[in-house]
Amino acid sequence: MSEIAFDDSLTGRTDRAVRDVLEGRRHGVRAILPLFGPAVIASIAYMDPGNFATNIQAGAKYGYMLLWVVLVANLIAMLFQALSAKLGIVTGRNLAEMCRERYPKPVVWAMWVVSELAAMATDLAEFLGGAIGLSLLAGIPLIWGMAITAVVTYGILLFENRGFRFMELVIGAMVAVIGLCYLVELFLAPVDWSTAAVGLVTPVLPDQGALLIAVGIVGATVMPHAVFLHSGLTQYRTLPRDDRERGMLVRFSNREVVLALAVAGMVNMAMVIMAAAAFHLGHSEVAEIETAYHTLTPLLGAASAAVFLVSLIASGVSSSVVGTMAGQMIMQGFVNFRIPIWLRRAVTMVPAFIVVALNANPTETLVMSQVVLSIALPVPMIALLHFTSSRSVMGGFANNRLIVLVATFATAIVLSLNFVLLGGVFGLAIPGF
Repeated sequence: MSEIAFDDSLTGRTDRAVRDVLEGRRHGVRAILPLFGPAVIASIAYMDPGNFATNIQAGAKYGYMLLWVVLVANLIAMLFQALSAKLGIVTGRNLAEMCRERYPKPVVWAMWVVSELAAMATDLAEFLGGAIGLSLLAGIPLIWGMAITAVVTYGILLFENRGFRFMELVIGAMVAVIGLCYLVELFLAPVDWSTAAVGLVTPVLPDQGALLIAVGIVGATVMPHAVFLHSGLTQYRTLPRDDRERGMLVRFSNREVVLALAVAGMVNMAMVIMAAAAFHLGHSEVAEIETAYHTLTPLLGAASAAVFLVSLIASGVSSSVVGTMAGQMIMQGFVNFRIPIWLRRAVTMVPAFIVVALNANPTETLVMSQVVLSIALPVPMIALLHFTSSRSVMGGFANNRLIVLVATFATAIVLSLNFVLLGGVFGLAIPGF
């Protein structure tokens, strides 16, 4: 009972600290830390095992050429996560709830089905990635890695009842582990920094294979479930009493989004850079997480391979937890129905077990799951842009013309990539490829 009281007081102290910030009694760094949390949780979605799969393929096959895609995708993610957080702060509703309240029922049900499929594709990548990492690190069969991952993620989800701050700190610790692992990797890999800098600012897609990976990077970086989740993480965390407090919370939220997703973006770039440095010259055929691990040992040493797996496990476990939280929020928001966490966890694990039972290639499955996410992404993007640009919904916090223009352009980029990808899947000729 003392532990529960401690956890409850942790969240209570955070609530009081945020109230002190809003009332001007807390300043500087002490004012920033209590408000950090929602974007940190959302950011883990941008470092999930799907990112590992697409970034390894991008770096191994194309070197540093696709770094610019990671940068663009991360900037788009920052914009839409900031809008999602703002929707929750200003309206007290999450994105799925707003859709249920404002759109016709047939549209709501269609959006829910698409969003649920995206959530299942997300959890497939996250759960399978964590299991692969455990299997390789411990030298156990993949099925046992999946079982251990299932138990660990469910155990972490049980702590959600202890209050939002406890979960924020747990996920924040996982983000720190992933970031430190890739910082170590950059010191161990022979990086050509000048070529990497060119790849970061030079837009180029040399062939249709690069296009497929680019769409996968977008799908792995700008995540539908994270767009839904962020609005829910902010809607109840601190209840503003007037527009002045709403404005303060939105400003703090924007800063947190930039910082948290900048870290996530740098981790993604580090993944591509590490793969480019280690595999592109001489091992460009590396396209699977397992192959990458086994190839890293002779190239960069056992330490590099072990660090790679530790980051993959932290990514898989934490992002699977966040994915389950998002799935619950999506279902409750769209159809006002909630199922027990254990059942949600069981249902979303089924596709991963099917993949293993069919002996399908796990890494190819991860990449294709990211393509599914990219195709589903316009649903929350368009809805979020609609609501946050509406004065009847947001009042004085509605998007200004510049934000509307930039967000519309970003949505058009994603839609265009998806149409080109679908054209390629159905064998249509794509000019320039």
